[in-house]
Amino acid sequence: MTFFETIADRARKRALYNRTVAELKALPVDTALDLDIYKGDAESIARKAVYGR
Repeated sequence: MTFFETIADRARKRALYNRTVAELKALPVDTALDLDIYKGDAESIARKAVYGR
């Protein structure tokens, strides 16, 4: 992977991470409870989903 491909890949992942966090935080409370999601964990859930860690 070239330098520019690496930068583009990281930028795509960061955008996906930001979008995922925003969507998790925007979930209605009842939906979050049904899915067993605590909104305070949105960042860690998004990190695992996007980066795999």
